[in-house]
Amino acid sequence: MNNRMLMIAEIAIMSALGIILGFVKLSGPWAFGGSVSLEMVPIFIMAFRRGVAGGVLTGLMIGILQLIINPYIVHPVQVVLDYPLAFLVVGLAGLFRPKSKDSYSRRIWLILLGTFIGSLFRLISHVISGVIFFASAAPEGTPVWLYSITYNSSYIVPTFILTVVLLALLSKTAPKLVHGE
Repeated sequence: MNNRMLMIAEIAIMSALGIILGFVKLSGPWAFGGSVSLEMVPIFIMAFRRGVAGGVLTGLMIGILQLIINPYIVHPVQVVLDYPLAFLVVGLAGLFRPKSKDSYSRRIWLILLGTFIGSLFRLISHVISGVIFFASAAPEGTPVWLYSITYNSSYIVPTFILTVVLLALLSKTAPKLVHGE
């Protein structure tokens, strides 16, 4: 199987895995969506295995599939911000792609940095959506930006932490899975 076909197969498998992991979630007090889950892990794995292209394409697929399976729709622009774009930007973690030959500590730093960047850009996408489309949910007297950042951080930050821990464990126990070499 040539490299391109292998990458397409990996994207399909990781997209399906992301959707499955998205069903296993900690639903908390979030009224407008959001949950702590491991759905971003396959996006990060593809970003670290295949670089930005693999991560972005996997994120795009997961975002589109999430939209099809479990949508929360207020406006077409909100749909783009909360689904395809929010997951697509997670793939930017591939900019910090570690190699399996790197020392474990270097791999962990790159995984931490890449996962932070991917999670941050997802957070930014959701925050913009929140400011534009969910401003009416902000408590009276609370700035809309602060409300949106607080609301979205309440699930993105725990998801980021859980994801980093899992990716660090996978990098130690299954470096070929995470780094694809």
